[in-house]
Amino acid sequence: MTMTWEDLLFMHWEAPVELIRARLPAGLELDTFKGRAYVGVVPFRMSRVRGRFLPPLPGASAFPELNVRTYVMRRGRPGVWFFSLDAGSPLAVRAARACFLLPYFDAAMSVAATGEGYTYESRRTHRGAPSASLRMGYAPIGPARRAPAETLDRWLTDRLTLYAADQRGRIFRSDVSHGPWPLQPARAQIDDNHMTDALGLPLVGEPLLHFARRLEVRAWWPMRT
Repeated sequence: MTMTWEDLLFMHWEAPVELIRARLPAGLELDTFKGRAYVGVVPFRMSRVRGRFLPPLPGASAFPELNVRTYVMRRGRPGVWFFSLDAGSPLAVRAARACFLLPYFDAAMSVAATGEGYTYESRRTHRGAPSASLRMGYAPIGPARRAPAETLDRWLTDRLTLYAADQRGRIFRSDVSHGPWPLQPARAQIDDNHMTDALGLPLVGEPLLHFARRLEVRAWWPMRT
C-alpha cells in the first residue's frame, strides 16, 4: 500500500506502566523510555491511499483518521500497538480490519483548516463498539526539524513496525517505510477527549505535542511473527 499522512498531530501522555502492560496481548512486551510508558492520541488525514500500481478506490482513498497507541517490542523489534483506530471511511475500516487485523472503527469525523491550524472532531459510530470522541483545535508553532537520535521525540515517532493480533491471539507484524518525520512544535486546545475511557487509561496533564504537515508512506501486508 502507498498513502500520504497529512496535518498530523502526535499527542502523548505518560501513563502507568502496569496499566498499559495489562492491556497488551500475550507475546508483546511493553516498550518504555527510561522506564516511562506513553499513550498517544494521533489525529490526522489520510490521502492518496491505494494499492501499489493500482488506482485509488472511490470512498477509501482520502479520509480523517484517529488512533490511540502505545509502544511495544517483540523479539527485540520495536513497534506500535494500536488500541483503536477510528476512520471516516466505512470501506477503509472494513478493508483494514480484514487485511491488516487492526481494530478500526467507523466514526463521524470532520477536519477543517482555520488559518494556520485545524479543527478536528470525531465521534465513534461503530455498532457494538465502546463510545469514543475527540473535539479539539491544533496548529504548528515553529519550523520543522528531524528529532535527534536517542531523544524522547525520536523514540515516540520513529517506528517502522505495526503489531496486531488475530482472534486466536497470534501476533502479526506489518512494516512501513517513510522518510524522516518533519516534526514541528505545536499548540492544542482540547475541548473533549474520551478516546481512552473504555480502556480505563487516564490521560493526566498536558500532552507532549508534535505536528507533521505531510509524510509519504509505504506499507506491506502483515506477516505472522
